[in-house]
Amino acid sequence: MDSVLRAETISRSFGPVEVLSGVSLDLKPGEVHAVIGENGAGKSTLMRILSGHLPPTKGRLFFDGKSVQFANPVEAEALGIVLVHQEILLAEDLTVAQNIFLGREITRAGFVDDRAMRDRTRILLRRLAAGIAPDTPVRQLSIAKRQLVQIARALRATNRVVVFDEPTAVLTPVEAESLFAIIRSLKAQGVAILYISHRLSEVKAIADRVTVLRDGRLVTTRDIEGLEPLEMARLMVGRDMSKLYPEKPVISSDGDILRVENFAVPGFVENVSFTLKRGEILGFGGLIGAGRTELFEGMVGLRTGDGRIILDDKPVRFRDAGEAMASGIVYLSEDRKGKGLLLKQNLRVNLTLAALDKFTRGMLIDVPSEDKALDTAIRAFDIRARQRDLLAGQLSGGNQQKLLLAKMMLADPRIVIIDEPTRGVDIGTKEQIYRFITTLAEQGRSVVVISSEMQELIGLCHRVLVMRNGRIAGEVSERDLSEDSIVFLATGVHEDKAAQIAAGHA
Repeated sequence: MDSVLRAETISRSFGPVEVLSGVSLDLKPGEVHAVIGENGAGKSTLMRILSGHLPPTKGRLFFDGKSVQFANPVEAEALGIVLVHQEILLAEDLTVAQNIFLGREITRAGFVDDRAMRDRTRILLRRLAAGIAPDTPVRQLSIAKRQLVQIARALRATNRVVVFDEPTAVLTPVEAESLFAIIRSLKAQGVAILYISHRLSEVKAIADRVTVLRDGRLVTTRDIEGLEPLEMARLMVGRDMSKLYPEKPVISSDGDILRVENFAVPGFVENVSFTLKRGEILGFGGLIGAGRTELFEGMVGLRTGDGRIILDDKPVRFRDAGEAMASGIVYLSEDRKGKGLLLKQNLRVNLTLAALDKFTRGMLIDVPSEDKALDTAIRAFDIRARQRDLLAGQLSGGNQQKLLLAKMMLADPRIVIIDEPTRGVDIGTKEQIYRFITTLAEQGRSVVVISSEMQELIGLCHRVLVMRNGRIAGEVSERDLSEDSIVFLATGVHEDKAAQIAAGHA
């Protein structure tokens, strides 16, 4: 079958640095073609070239067998090539319907037909099982709902090629399955799908072919049949990934460092109580919207919360994250782009911002000391940046997460709360982050891991508390950790089994 879109020996350089080198790729009608690779492998650069957001430095593009050059994404969209970005690119002050049709408004008699756009939006969102009203302002939506709006925007017109860049990174399993059903429908209509994901089991389930990139170069393109996730991981990183999770460290016998009693966050969380031991890795599981993030934002002063927090046997209350940090508790947000980093500032500024008092001399900032700290962080956390003066927004997702980790560790915390630690990062970076978390526990620090990936909770944590509807549905001990035990508690199905697990009789 002839290709609808083909890239031939594509290269791309930024100044003297070549980030993509001689990559060839072809997309066929009615096929899902996945592209995988570590962060920084060149995947997003290739996607941006194919969709008209970047011109190649070398190489050629062919559409329906004819050579094409895109001056901008509008020209690519005119041919039916659309990109669903990993980053949320929506106008927060506009409604969902206005965002979906922004620049492509439906008109009638020369006026914008808001009713028609709302009706069409309602149909698109129903296909995604999104449960979002068309008139909702985007700023009121969660990250997951915003991603669904972006996907709906890409599906508003008939397309020849749809490029999905990490589309399920923030979606619940139910939302992801709705997206997969749409992808299968598009495939049946002859649309070519280019799919980027770090979730290799997802790639195995949805793709027909897989292209692997490493360090900006093509490793291989293979049919999915017979290609298992473990082999995909090996091709991505060039080494055996069978031992992804380190051995869990022994918990310190010094007792609880933190006790939380009857904590509530209005509208999100009620009557949550738990303990955290010294040197423990404690997992928090549950579906998106269960209240996990809101609970910890309330505890560290990022939201209004109420209840007892007892740190080292002393009651504490934090008015803001700065007070929590001063007491030895740091919180790494799940939204590293929106809340964790200043994307338009350089690495040095981002690294030292939360601990700026350590880098001031009188009224002045000690820039040489900041530079030295950045050198140390780059080595210790393996932050891969082609230049030291890059902006944080120019780093890959995995390297942004490493920078955020390095930033928070400058505070020398005793308790580290990490919300979705590996969302949107490749498997090689996941391994590094898992080893870092384990090292923290080995040092006697306590770690809370909030994650929607059940295997991550099982592989890392000593025990897991599962939340549902703003409450703790139950606790799963290390010996009972399994996907079934977490799912039972998270969803509330098989209530009798959930009750047994909650009581510790799984």
